[in-house]
Amino acid sequence: MSSPQSSGGQWTFLTNHARVLLSIARDPEVRLRDVATGIGITERAVQIIVADLEASGYLTRIRVGRRNRYTIDPTVALRHPSESGHPVGDLLGAFLHREDTPASESAGPSAAHA
Repeated sequence: MSSPQSSGGQWTFLTNHARVLLSIARDPEVRLRDVATGIGITERAVQIIVADLEASGYLTRIRVGRRNRYTIDPTVALRHPSESGHPVGDLLGAFLHREDTPASESAGPSAAHA
């Protein structure tokens, strides 16, 4: 079986916007520098993405001393028309719930058939 990169190029399912939002959801006081390092993009790109997410109502930024604290509104609908019936909280829940679940539980019954 070939690896995903060798057979299909370098594309991924999640956009950088989704990755930034997931990073902030994991740690609402995260530094954008750390988000950039974790995702593998520039700090400036993360700043632009955070501004996009804030302008679209997905998150709010509150200044606390010298740091920012982010709050995500999980009720805002996803942007693409085919996903607009789903709030961003569904996406976040799918990824964040999976991270909080022990590997043996998250594998589910289909893992035994793999």
